[in-house]
Amino acid sequence: MRDIKIREWVVIPVRLSITIIIYPQFIIIRIKGILLEWFLTMQKKKVVIIGALGMDFHVFNTVFRDNEEYEVIAFTIAGEQNVGTIEGAERKYPAELAGKLYPKGIPMLPEEHLEEIIILHQIDEVVFAYSDVSHDELMHKGSRVLSAGANYRLISGKFTQIKSNKPVVAICAVRTGCGKSQVSRATYRYLMSKGYKVVAVREPMPYGDLIKQNVMRFEKYEDLDKYDCTIEEREEYEPYIEQGLVIYSGVDYEKIVREAEKEADVIIFDGGNNELSFYVPDLLFVVVDPLRPGHEMKYHPGEVNARSADAFVVNKMNNAKPEDVKIVENNLNKLNPDATKIYTNSVVTVEGNPDLKGKKVIVVEDGPTLTHGSMSYGAGFVAATNSGAIIIDPKPYIVGTMKKVFEEFPQITQIVPAMGYNDQQIKDMEETLNKAECELIIDGSPIDLEKLINSNKPIIRVSYDIEAVKSPTIEEALDKFIEKNLK
Repeated sequence: MRDIKIREWVVIPVRLSITIIIYPQFIIIRIKGILLEWFLTMQKKKVVIIGALGMDFHVFNTVFRDNEEYEVIAFTIAGEQNVGTIEGAERKYPAELAGKLYPKGIPMLPEEHLEEIIILHQIDEVVFAYSDVSHDELMHKGSRVLSAGANYRLISGKFTQIKSNKPVVAICAVRTGCGKSQVSRATYRYLMSKGYKVVAVREPMPYGDLIKQNVMRFEKYEDLDKYDCTIEEREEYEPYIEQGLVIYSGVDYEKIVREAEKEADVIIFDGGNNELSFYVPDLLFVVVDPLRPGHEMKYHPGEVNARSADAFVVNKMNNAKPEDVKIVENNLNKLNPDATKIYTNSVVTVEGNPDLKGKKVIVVEDGPTLTHGSMSYGAGFVAATNSGAIIIDPKPYIVGTMKKVFEEFPQITQIVPAMGYNDQQIKDMEETLNKAECELIIDGSPIDLEKLINSNKPIIRVSYDIEAVKSPTIEEALDKFIEKNLK
């Protein structure tokens, strides 16, 4: 008997004496009260999940793990992550996390070979699970998939969001680098000031031992070493640790939230890049950047966030042009006119308030903001410029893997992104900074570089936080949340 693909049971009455009931696994036929069953071999749909070691794992865990309808043949990985090889066998989603259907784990293969993977394995569906991708790039990937013979699929948050047993405030964004983590930490501090036990959960970026990193809890600096965190991971966790706040992250977000619930009255989801919330939010803040007007309508899943927001936080008002703010406001009114608009400044502080006027400096910035977020500068550049420092050109000094970063992201010209997916990148960044002919390093990344590199020149740290511009404020929105969910 030929294999068939059936996704839902169907009842088909045939005249008055025959009923056919079709299930995914078998057919039941009743003829005048006589029951006949034919068990059929269900042909599983073969799936590839494309992503960047984050949302792709979450989509697998919530939609495909233990799902008999599908066979996930592989994850793909982006080249800049420097994990996996052309053969792909060296890097896997481990069997211990993949569930009973994948006793050998799931391979991770380079996305550059996506077409070959689709053809070789006769893939039925390619599931898109990236964050912060332009609509153009989203459909370019789709065109590659469709031309190779597979369907192209996006999955709604309805099927991936986990329901917490505690109230959830989710902070998402329309792009990487909008200031989302500033809003998350401000939310955390305010709820703590009201006497509530708060725990943050951060969207993942696990690049090491996934079993070890499945559920991670960060409270002390030692925890960063315990889980062998990369620089990109440290950039997200370290600011919480510095402020005495607890943050979870990892791979399995069902297990993570159940652990977080044990010590919290309320959960804060700090969404990476412009990712969808992994949890069903009781309040959804979406942060918007008027320095990139129009991006709120041009990136995925940022536009999804914008359409779903309870409140927008229009950040960086102190650096934005009025005409750009107006563009953003008009777009938000088209996407989600009922959402509250909150306006904040992004305030940059130079540690120790040194005199930088006339000093030659090289600037280091938050890596993902520059790469995934397509920005050409960040807080460090702003601080150096406002302080009258002379920012040197880093390009004559870049070495090794840093050269590839500058080639792949041509908008980066005057600063150095804090790159550290692996030890070699950290070493190359260190050598680049030490070779630079200048007096100081301005560290605008969220991490303390002195803890990671041996610098031959002083490092001046720059921090940034938010402040309200006018009412309504984040705090006023949180008061309503408290009244509804925590009283």
